[in-house]
Order: sequence, then C-alpha cells, then structure tokens
Amino acid sequence: MKVLNIGSCNIDYIYDVDHMVRPGETQTVHNLEIVSGGKGLNQSIALAKAGVEVYHAGLIGKDGMILRQALEIHGAKTDYLYEVEGPSGHAIIQIDAHGENCILVYPGANHQFNEARIDEILSHFESGDLLLLQNEVNEMPLIVKKAHERGLQIAINPAPFNEQIKDIPLHLVDYLILNEIEGQDLTKETNDFKVLEALKVNYPNTHILLTRGSKGVLYTYQEVMIEQPAYKVEAVDTTAAGDTFIGYFISGLVRGLDMEETLKLASRASSITVTRKGSSSSIPTIEEVAK
Repeated sequence: MKVLNIGSCNIDYIYDVDHMVRPGETQTVHNLEIVSGGKGLNQSIALAKAGVEVYHAGLIGKDGMILRQALEIHGAKTDYLYEVEGPSGHAIIQIDAHGENCILVYPGANHQFNEARIDEILSHFESGDLLLLQNEVNEMPLIVKKAHERGLQIAINPAPFNEQIKDIPLHLVDYLILNEIEGQDLTKETNDFKVLEALKVNYPNTHILLTRGSKGVLYTYQEVMIEQPAYKVEAVDTTAAGDTFIGYFISGLVRGLDMEETLKLASRASSITVTRKGSSSSIPTIEEVAK
C-alpha cells in the first residue's frame, strides 16, 4: 500500500502570548518562531516519522524552499510537490500560557490545484493505495471523486471546517477523522456520542474517529465502538497534536495493527507532541513513541 497525502504546506509564524488577543487589543508577544507547517505537511511528517513511506503532493511558492526541505529532512517524498506563482500559504499562530492555540491561515499556493494537476498526481497511484486529505487545499470534491474512481482508500480530516465541507462527497470516504468542534458543526449535535450516532447514520460505510483532546478519542464502525482515553501529560503546545494523531493512526493501518492498538499508538504519539513547543518539530519519531 502506497500512501499519498494531497495537502497544504504553510510557513508558520508562531507567537507566544499571555492570552488570545481580543478585539481592539494590542498585545506584546514574548517570542516569535518561523517554522514549516500546515496540516498537510505536518501529517506527512508524522507519517514519515512513524516509519511510513509517504508521498506529499502540494503546491508552494518561490518562498517555499523551507517547506520542501522540512518534508525531505524527515523522510517524506516530494516527487509531487510543485512550485507555482505567488506566495506559499502561511499561518499566524497564537499560543497562550496554557498551551492552547488560535490560528489564522492564508491559503496562498495551496489553492492553485486544478483538474490537470490532480489527474497527473493520481495517475501514479492505484486501487488499494491510501489517500490522506485535509481541507486546506482547493478542489476537494474533485479530488475525492477522482480518487474513489481509481479505487484508492480515502482518509479525510475536514479541518478547518467551513461551508465547503458540505460539497465534499463524504459518503465516499473510508476514514473520517474530526475533532469535537468539527463533529458538532457537521451534525448540529452537542453530545459527543450523539455526534457519532449522527455520523454513523449519514455515513454507514465509513470508519469514524472523534478526537476529544484531553478526553481521548472515540471510534466507531458499524457495530464496533472503542473509547481510547488520552494519556495524562502536561501540555505546553497543542498545535500539531491532531496532525500527529492522524499520521500515526494511518501508520497503524499501513502496518496492519488492529484498531485498538492503532488508537493506542496514535494517542501515545499525540500525547508526546503536546509536551513540546512547535508544529512539525514537536512530532515524535516511532522510536520515541515505542519507549
């Protein structure tokens, strides 16, 4: 099984603050760090650090060499990472004294996908391979339909959640991985278990994972329900926790682990991530998770 991630690449500007800035407020920050990021890039790096051969397909501007280098340094393949006109995507991230974050994302090059580019990328993959997606690139409905036609397994993290999610044929998705807020937005339910039930009704053939931060993760598929608690740690930065979980979850599927072991692996990895500052730099290696 080959793993393809068609995903975003962003240059992250990370600001340490006392609290999230409020309307009309000017706040002095304690520290600025400029690093590679983006949900797509972070998830590819998590996959690579988990020991998976992952191909990252994405679009960057002339300013994006830092992004290509970050992927390659950690072992992700960049055969389908293309340079286009205009700036790369970037994100402005506030991290408060409790390790919580608030993020603004500018899409930039990430929103320059077209049908010809998608066809070219997918032509290198076949039935049984796995495609990972987030919602930080354009043409998502087209990508899902074409990948399904080729027989690829599809895992999608519908983040950031927006109105465009409703245009994506989620019934074609094999693995739907979302957090509490995204689940509530998608179903209009407020209780986590009711969110799962609503998603099961709408997508009966999809494996559904609901990540809940310090409460752990819920998984359901048909008649199976698993509740995996979070590992207790002192969080300093939650920026890449979800991306780490997803990367390690996919790695468990690739390795053929059963679902309980896969969820434990992904939860251990994400618990390490939140104890470190940074985005892709905070993601642990498989050796660290094994310890």
